[in-house]
Amino acid sequence: QLPTGDKDPFALRRHALGVIRILIEKNLPLDLPAVIEAVLPAFGELISNPAEHLLVFFSDRLAVSLREQGYSAQEVDAVLALQPARLGEVPRRLAAVRAFAALPESTALAAANKRVGNILKKADAAVEAKVDAALLKEAAEQALYAALQTVAPAAQTAFEQGDYTASLQALAALRTPVDAFFDSVMVNADDAALKANRLGLLASLHQAMNQVADLSRLAV
Repeated sequence: QLPTGDKDPFALRRHALGVIRILIEKNLPLDLPAVIEAVLPAFGELISNPAEHLLVFFSDRLAVSLREQGYSAQEVDAVLALQPARLGEVPRRLAAVRAFAALPESTALAAANKRVGNILKKADAAVEAKVDAALLKEAAEQALYAALQTVAPAAQTAFEQGDYTASLQALAALRTPVDAFFDSVMVNADDAALKANRLGLLASLHQAMNQVADLSRLAV
């Protein structure tokens, strides 16, 4: 019985917060979804989709706790939107988002990220992050592609090393080519091949920008 409103007869909120604190403060290498799946068989079939309900419950409790610690709603939403499985990573992700937000390039990049996400959502089918360099006709799309060849690997390497701040700060170099792309390139070109390739370029950009957090949540 999950708590509703002020009613929490089994103190589930407090117990959930205790689990969250242990995972974060001890930085335990445990995936919360895997932990939940491991313990569910002991309780039998009480409700449908129990793992999903529990993950939402834990996420809600974590969000409340983080906001009480002084993180902004935008910072919390950006990190938790990706549903990080290892809660021990959350503080470093939040610190990275805060450092990124302080960069002069962050506002434009967050807005561009939101725009890219909306474009990809409106595509007729799922867009693969794949680009044919031979189909890049405009100077601005060539420049963005070239920038991604440098920035994306640097951001990915830092991400894999757990240096989330460096991963996000590497994205600052994309601000100028991203702005130029949207200023001069028509994504929905009449030529189907060009359109698909430009969508693939944007999918590559979106993939590179949203490893640590969903940066569109920082857009004003």
